[in-house]
Amino acid sequence: MERRVSMWIAAAFVTMISFGTNNSIFKWSTGRGLSKLHIQFYFYFVAFLLTFGFSFFYGTTPINLLTILLGTLIGILNANGNIQMSKAFENGPASLTSPLIGTNAIFPILSAGIIFHEKITILQWVGIVVMLGSAMAIQYSPTKNRKTSYLPWMFRVLLAILSFGLLGILMKTSSYLHINSLNILISMYGGGSAYLAVCSLLQKEKWQKSEANVGSLVGIISILGYSAYFYALQAGTASIIFPIVSLNCLIVVLAGYWIFKEKLKLYQVIGVFSALLGIIFTKI
Repeated sequence: MERRVSMWIAAAFVTMISFGTNNSIFKWSTGRGLSKLHIQFYFYFVAFLLTFGFSFFYGTTPINLLTILLGTLIGILNANGNIQMSKAFENGPASLTSPLIGTNAIFPILSAGIIFHEKITILQWVGIVVMLGSAMAIQYSPTKNRKTSYLPWMFRVLLAILSFGLLGILMKTSSYLHINSLNILISMYGGGSAYLAVCSLLQKEKWQKSEANVGSLVGIISILGYSAYFYALQAGTASIIFPIVSLNCLIVVLAGYWIFKEKLKLYQVIGVFSALLGIIFTKI
């Protein structure tokens, strides 16, 4: 039993590291003028080809309409959440955008207890709250003298929260229904690719060759992250997994410190240690 718990917690950490790595790559690419929309399209398309190719050569359970619809919706929600988050950064303060969008984890956590009847101890709830608070504190970044279009900004933030929140609930639903994770991944990446292709055509941004290279790398890392994510949700406690995954901002902050030579604020250092404390509480 203890080994099984260790496995799904380890899988949640693999997801956290994978998502944090990809977000760090997105951060790096933005500074070089690459389109985040195009990179997303390439990573979805490459991931779709790889997962579909794997199922073609090694086989999988028959895919049904429910799996296709659920996976496609998950892919579209994830892609749309990222798009809305980018738009929110353009219209409002980053200091509030990231922490507010990070609250989306509350929705799948509540659904895990209310809909899927997961039992969480008081100490584990303390750990969950501490991890969510830490994630919000780590992402806080004060900005000065920036004009804010509050109505468009709040609209984009709300759409991002709803997209990511519903995404988490649907992922837990797929694991609850014991749907084959490979089939979900194929549907997710296929549906997301189609959605992003339409968005790319509407945006009419200039395509660059380097976007395909970056997108391919992100796609491979994404497969690893989501495969571990689905395993964790199938084997473990969703209300603990979601806060752990939300701590992917730790990787972005540490990458900023080590790679981009950014200075860590005191509250970010405190956030890192409080996040570790929250993780300890969830394991008691």
